[in-house]
Amino acid sequence: MITAISPIDGRYNSKVAELTECFSEYALLKNRVKVEVMWLIALCAETAIPECRTLTAAEEQILRQIVVNFTPTEAEKIKQIEAVTNHDVKAVEYYLKEQIAGTSLEVLSEFIHFACTSEDINNLSHALMLKDGLTALIPLQQELIQFVSRLAKEFRDVPMLARTHGQTASPTTIGKELAVFAARLQKQSQKIAEVELLGKLNGAVGHFNAHLSAYPQVDWIALTKGVIEGELKLTQNLFTTQIEPHDYMAELFDAMARWNTILNDLNRDIWAYVSMAYFGQKTVKGEIGSSTMPHKVNPIDFENSEGNCGLANAIFQHLSSKLPISRLQRDLTDSTVLRNMGVGFGYSMIAYRSTLKGLGKLKLNEQNLAKDLDNAWEIMAEPIQTVMRKAGIEKPYEKLKELTRGQQIDSETIRNFIEGLELETADKQRLLEMTPASYIGMAAKIVDLLD
Repeated sequence: MITAISPIDGRYNSKVAELTECFSEYALLKNRVKVEVMWLIALCAETAIPECRTLTAAEEQILRQIVVNFTPTEAEKIKQIEAVTNHDVKAVEYYLKEQIAGTSLEVLSEFIHFACTSEDINNLSHALMLKDGLTALIPLQQELIQFVSRLAKEFRDVPMLARTHGQTASPTTIGKELAVFAARLQKQSQKIAEVELLGKLNGAVGHFNAHLSAYPQVDWIALTKGVIEGELKLTQNLFTTQIEPHDYMAELFDAMARWNTILNDLNRDIWAYVSMAYFGQKTVKGEIGSSTMPHKVNPIDFENSEGNCGLANAIFQHLSSKLPISRLQRDLTDSTVLRNMGVGFGYSMIAYRSTLKGLGKLKLNEQNLAKDLDNAWEIMAEPIQTVMRKAGIEKPYEKLKELTRGQQIDSETIRNFIEGLELETADKQRLLEMTPASYIGMAAKIVDLLD
């Protein structure tokens, strides 16, 4: 939408469309309705609560269909009620009472939201939203990992001059460097998957006060666990105040931020390789790189991803540091920031799609890679001085330092130096045959260890 304030809802709307089903106001209301309905069904199934009678199969179906058939139009009805109540969760309760008015279920109206505080409904709704958001985002993360892994295996044997501190260093392979990123991202994906999404349904301060006042004989811990873990597929947390403490959210958002940080490390390295002409980029017909320099093909996808990862992490890191803190049994500061969970997911999704697009446009330039290696014979100082140590030659490091540091070195310089060393024949021959392009250690074999 051209009038949108946020680029997520404007310029990038098409790239995050599926997240509207996860994090929009409509999604929040739909999940609130779901939690309220599941709670009512559970109460009706509890024989120790006779006033909340057992539902017929048809009645239960009516309730479940309220959730299934919930649309943005229905959400607007709740917003209209909220305009009067000025309370968003109470508006959901009144909406549900309207939905069952005039049916056999109407006699159960006062068991909607029974013994609940608003946060009982909200915390479960937020957990469900995160669950849906992860379902949308994790496949993109896996697609990125698989893409990087595929490139790593494709380029496992392609030698590349490494750079530490921006200076020439022992050679590696393109494949091995990409394998490092694939492994790092996969490890963080496992951390994300391991986070348990928690929920509570235990009343105003977290220990079933209101519940017991009406029905002391009911096993409320078991009953609420059935809703949280059975119907909603979350994990019950009994150790709460009025709010679920959000520690699991902090854990999740920190893991998400780490994933994005690693992706940004990849973005910047690929950007640098493009800058060094190790990679070219496939051109797109009609696309313009610069408004004044016609030749330009800029690495804009990696730059876009970097910027959006940064925005996502700004949100995630604020959420993870703020949410676990709540004054006494609760304050309301979590409520407003939780509405921005989808912003972090949205910027992440934009970033992931940008990196995928950029990776798909890369063209390897082996000629430039080989040229840089052939111009960096000084890196052979490392294997030479290492073999000299083996041979017991005095001060090998210092001799190679004197030969190479700050000097223009070529293959002839290195060959003459090796020829003058007193080494075992096999060691000397191995060094003489070695080139910057062949001095890659076990880089290719390490790629083969990638899952």
